[in-house]
Amino acid sequence: MAGEVLGVLCSGRGTNLQSIIDAVASGQIKAPIGVVITDKPGVMALERAEKANIPAVCVDRKQFATREEFDAALLAELKKYGVTLVCLAGFMRLLTAEFIRAYEGRILNIHPALLPSFKGAHAHRDAIAYGAKVSGCTIHFVVEDMDAGPIILQAAVPVEEGDDEDSLGARVLVQEHKLYPRAIELFLAGKLTIDGRCVRISK
Repeated sequence: MAGEVLGVLCSGRGTNLQSIIDAVASGQIKAPIGVVITDKPGVMALERAEKANIPAVCVDRKQFATREEFDAALLAELKKYGVTLVCLAGFMRLLTAEFIRAYEGRILNIHPALLPSFKGAHAHRDAIAYGAKVSGCTIHFVVEDMDAGPIILQAAVPVEEGDDEDSLGARVLVQEHKLYPRAIELFLAGKLTIDGRCVRISK
């Protein structure tokens, strides 16, 4: 879609951010990243953005009394940089209904499990504790309920004997870095249609 601008929200290392930066540089993603926003100061995601000459902003959650005030500040920054598609890349905050309505159908998230299994912040730990033989990652549209939006793409990763959160997480991350740029590419090409709980991908 012409004229699209990405805004990437992160909370930590920014490895998925880096995969998006690289995909923009290679031409796979045909839209610029207008801004990278983190909710914590001093995280590596900010360094990655600055190195790529992308505006980098910290909206420190601790400086706001309520989620609503925090999300309003996020929205103000996204609007300032003309963002039309919001990509959550390891952003560890639940967004308010007001935020989601402002970008309805235009917020993507990556989750390190095969949704609807193992929602929440500890997907790798939960998958291992449950005895799952397969985990993976999911790209989905964001809705008001946590990790519940229509699924765009998924990739499966086996859970191996002796896995811990770090070893499983490392293998899942390899797939995340492939899947997220592909999902953004499909969105920008106008190939994603939400049909109830399903996302139809046109050829």
